[in-house]
Formats: sequence, structure tokens, C-alpha cells
Amino acid sequence: MEGGNNPSLQLQQLPLATAAVSVQPHTEPFSYKENLIGALLAIFGHLVSSIALNLQKYSHIRLAGSKDPRAYFKTKTWWCGFLLLLLGELGVFSSYAFAPLSLIVPLSAVSVIASAIIGIIFIKEKWKPKEFLRRYVLSFVGCGLAVVGTYLLVTFGPNSHEKMTAENITRHLVSWPFLLYMLVEIIVFCLLLYFYKEKNANYIVVILLLVALLGSMTVVTVKAVAGMVVVSIQGTLQLDSPIFYIMLVCMIATAIYQATFLAQASQLYDSAQIASMGYILSTAGAISAGATFYLDFTGEDVLHICMFALGCLIAFLGVFLITRNRKKPVPFEPYISMDAMPGMQNMHDKGIAVQPDLKASFSYGALENNDSMPEIYTPATLPIVQEQHGSKGVPAPPYRVLEHSTKE
Repeated sequence: MEGGNNPSLQLQQLPLATAAVSVQPHTEPFSYKENLIGALLAIFGHLVSSIALNLQKYSHIRLAGSKDPRAYFKTKTWWCGFLLLLLGELGVFSSYAFAPLSLIVPLSAVSVIASAIIGIIFIKEKWKPKEFLRRYVLSFVGCGLAVVGTYLLVTFGPNSHEKMTAENITRHLVSWPFLLYMLVEIIVFCLLLYFYKEKNANYIVVILLLVALLGSMTVVTVKAVAGMVVVSIQGTLQLDSPIFYIMLVCMIATAIYQATFLAQASQLYDSAQIASMGYILSTAGAISAGATFYLDFTGEDVLHICMFALGCLIAFLGVFLITRNRKKPVPFEPYISMDAMPGMQNMHDKGIAVQPDLKASFSYGALENNDSMPEIYTPATLPIVQEQHGSKGVPAPPYRVLEHSTKE
């Protein structure tokens, strides 16, 4: 009886064996298919987000240049841009669930390319063909290099794929390479934050390095959350695991602090510098985090890794050239030039500064108080040069300097 039951037991165990084989890692053609799906979703998301932001900017500019009393959120153009922005961010978020992290992050160069093309198409100024080409030659070259770099990234991107289950994410989270990487990143982040807060090191590299370190953790958690959501939709529930909510809280927290540092950088530096340098530093940090946490480049040959690195460098150069071409804003000088006052000699000829530094006040013509007095400002005394006006011998009335009150 036992011998007769053995064939039936083997036949019953055969489907179980085949089911176990289907859970194994994906084959190479399917890996490339998932890479293509993730890359297309990322490109679509960044393209739509760039169009949405330009629509919202157009809405603000049109309201500012007209007598329309409505607020910006009451216009159809702004809401159209807002809905497109949500669609674009949803596409970028979904792309992390299909393709490796090191492939998705560099594709944010598409938004820079789209913004440059939209700016050239909808420019208000009229140029002659030669002047137009000379003015925007860097943008054209940068867009071409960014497109070539994006093609190399998609072609030679890593092919590591695994299901984002709670077990796999927990295993990666407690692995010693990632723990060592996190230790180094926390130490570097604390040192940069110390110099930024305590030593007033408001350099653009310091601020954007803080953004890049936070951004590397943001993309790691975004991929984990997006992957677990997709696995749950496919039938294996992962939303009841504590690791999902840990990753969700970390994603929101790092994204908020990242936006805070970016806002501080935008107040001090030009947006073109922030865009180019931020893209380079954030992409490098995200690729290193993906290679450490998700082991993106495990099993890849040297040729694919070198071509992928070449694609990153070409994309970096393209973004730098695109942002290099943007006009720099003229800084506002909050004081009145004394040269425009009649009867007043030029006080800047001898290198004498009349107005205070911006750190003191925006008050016109007020001098810094170097005395140990509680008042912030002291009356400004200016040299007076009297000139003869009208008939000879009748002096013109001298200029008077009004004293500042304490309340002012």
C-alpha cells in the first residue's frame, strides 16, 4: 500500500514544485520589461510634472500682469496644473515599484530638459535666427547630452529585481552594509548640520549635501512603500506589517526636511545653481543608497556598470549646460543713491559706505550705531556742500537731514 501511494504522492507534489519555481527571481527578458515599464513611468511622470509647474507659473504671471482680483487657486489654469502635478507625481511614485532605484533617480533630468524646451518655445522676446542660436546654443547642447545620457541609463541600467515584501525589506534594513552606510551618513549629516547651524556655513554645497543625504533616505523609503503597495494590489497583503508604516513615516519626515533645506537654499542662491548642483549630488547619493540597500548592481558585469556611470556623467553635464544658460537675477539694493541728490558730493568716490549692511536694516540712509546705546539707529549726519544758486551773494538754503525717531 505504501509503495502504491508513492506515485500518487509524487504526482500531488509536482504542482507544488512548479509553484515554488514561479516565485524565483525574474528571467532576463522580463527584467528588461520591468525596467522599461519603470523608466517609461518615470519619464512620463517627470514630463507631466514639468508641464504642470510651468502651467501654475503661467497662471501666477498672468494674474500679476492683469487687473484680475481673483486668487491664483480660483483659476482654471492653476487647477489644471495642480491635477497634472498629482498625475506626474503618481507616475514617478509608481515607477519605483518596477525598476531599480539606481535607474529611476537619474531620470529626473527629463524634467530639466522639458523645462528648458518649454522656456524656449514660450519665450516672449523676439530674436533673429543667428542671435537665437547663439543665445541658446548651450541649452541645445545640454538637451542633446541629457537625452544621450538618459538613453544610456535606460539601456545599461541594473536588472536586479525582487518583490518588495516586508520580509525582504526587513532583511535589507538589518544588513551590515546598510547599517555601516547609515552610520557614515548620520555622522556626515551631523557634521554638516553643525557647521550650517553653529558656524553659519551657508555655502550652497553644504545645504545641498544635507538635501542629498535626506533625499537618499527618501528614495529608499519611497521604493519600499511603492513596492509593498504594488505587492498588496497583486494579492499578497503587506500593509498590515509594521515595517510598511515605519517606511511611510520616514518617507514623509525626510521629504519635509528636504523641502525645508531647499527653501532655505532658494533664498540664498540662484535657482539654476540649485537645480544643477542639487541634481548631481542627489543623484549620486540616491545611487549609492540604492546600491547599498537594494544591492542594485549585484551580478552586473563591469561593462554595464561603466556604461551606466558614463550615462550618469553625460546627463550631469547636460543638466549643467542647460542651467548654465539661465539668466541670473539682478540683486535688489535697498538704498537710495546719494549721487542723484543735487548739491551733494559723491560719497562713493573715496570708498565711504553710506548705507548699512543688509544685516542691520532696510532703512534708507541710516548708519549703523557703534555705540553702546539701546537704540538701534542714530541720526545720520551727512556733509553739506553749499552752492550758489540764482544771483551772486545769495546762498542757497542748506540741506536738512531729518532725525529718526526711536519708533521709526
